[in-house]
Amino acid sequence: MNVVANVVTVDPRTDSLWAKLVEQVRSSVFHSPQWMRVISSTYGWEPSAHIALDEQGQPLAGVPFCRISDMLGERIVMLPFSDYCDPLVNDHELWHVLIDPLVSEHMPLSVRCLHNDLPLGDKRFTLAKQAKWHCLNLRPDLQALWKTMHDSTHRAIRKSEREGVRVRMAESEQELRIFFEMHLKIRKYKYGLLAQPYSFLQNIWRHFVEPQHGFLMLAIHEDKIVAGDFFLEWKDTLYYKFNASLPDDLSRRPNDLLIWSGMQEGKKRGLTYLDFGLSDIDQDGLIRYKCKFGTEEKTISFLHYSPNGGPTRTQKEIRELLGKLTARFTDHQVPDQITEKAGEDLYRLFS
Repeated sequence: MNVVANVVTVDPRTDSLWAKLVEQVRSSVFHSPQWMRVISSTYGWEPSAHIALDEQGQPLAGVPFCRISDMLGERIVMLPFSDYCDPLVNDHELWHVLIDPLVSEHMPLSVRCLHNDLPLGDKRFTLAKQAKWHCLNLRPDLQALWKTMHDSTHRAIRKSEREGVRVRMAESEQELRIFFEMHLKIRKYKYGLLAQPYSFLQNIWRHFVEPQHGFLMLAIHEDKIVAGDFFLEWKDTLYYKFNASLPDDLSRRPNDLLIWSGMQEGKKRGLTYLDFGLSDIDQDGLIRYKCKFGTEEKTISFLHYSPNGGPTRTQKEIRELLGKLTARFTDHQVPDQITEKAGEDLYRLFS
C-alpha cells in the first residue's frame, strides 16, 4: 500500500514533479507537458494536475485536468481533445485520494480511459460511450512487419510506388497550411464536421515538430502534395495523429505508403510502438483500415460524473444548436474560409 504524505496541485506544463511522474510511469503523449502547452496555447485553458507525494516528497500518482467554463456551464475534463488520458494511478486508495477533491467540486467531470480500469469501478461515474483504439508493435524487423500487413496493403503500397508517389518530411509552415486545408476539406466534405482551428496544428508544429518530437510526412506526386500524416513522438511511442489527402489522388494509394513510411521512420528512431489513435465505433471503414496493418485493438471508455443528474434543458438546447450550426457551416455551398472560421469560433465547445 502506498503511503501518501501530501497532495499538491501543480501546473503540468512546467512542474518538475509532473515531468518526473510521467517519465517513471506508463504515460501517453496526452500526459506530456508539450501536449498541454498545445491545448493551452490554442484555447487559453489552464491545465492543472493533482499529484500524490510520498514521505520523501516523490510523486506516486497524478491526474491532469482542465477546468472549463463557457455557455455549456462549468466542467472538468481529463483532458480536452485527447484521444485518451488515463489517470496515472495504480490502486484504489490513490485513485480516491486524487479524484475525491475534484468530485467534491460538484461539477460535471469527464475521463477517457484506455489502459487504466480503476475509474470504471467507481460507481459515481457512468459509461457515456466507447471508442476503438489500435496500436502496432514496432519491435519486429521490417520484413516481419511487412508480413503482418494484409495483402491489400501490400498491393496498395506497390501501386503507389509504381505511380511515382514519393514521401518526404514537411519542411515549413507553408506546407503545414497545405496539409490543414486538405484536413479541413476531409472533415467537411466526407464527414460533415468542423476542423480544429489552424492554430491548433501550428501549436503542435511549434511544440513537437520544431523540437524534433514529431513530424509531418507528405506524399508527393509530380511536385504536388497529395496526402499527409502528422506523427507525434513521446517516450517509446510514435502517434499517428492526423491524416489528410486529396480525393482525386486516392487511386494512387498514398495513405498506405505514408503509414508504411511512418513505420520505417519509427523503427529508425528506435521506437517500440505506433499508436493509431481513436476511432469512433461507427467508423467501420477507418477501423478496418487500421486493422489491416496488423494492429492490436482495445476499447477507450468515456466516463462521466454528473452531480446534478445530467445536462440541463438549456445545455441540451445548446448542444442541439451546435449540431445544427455544424451542419450549416459544413454545407458544401459554404465557402471553405467560412467553414474554417466556424471551427475557430465553435470547436472549443466540443470539449
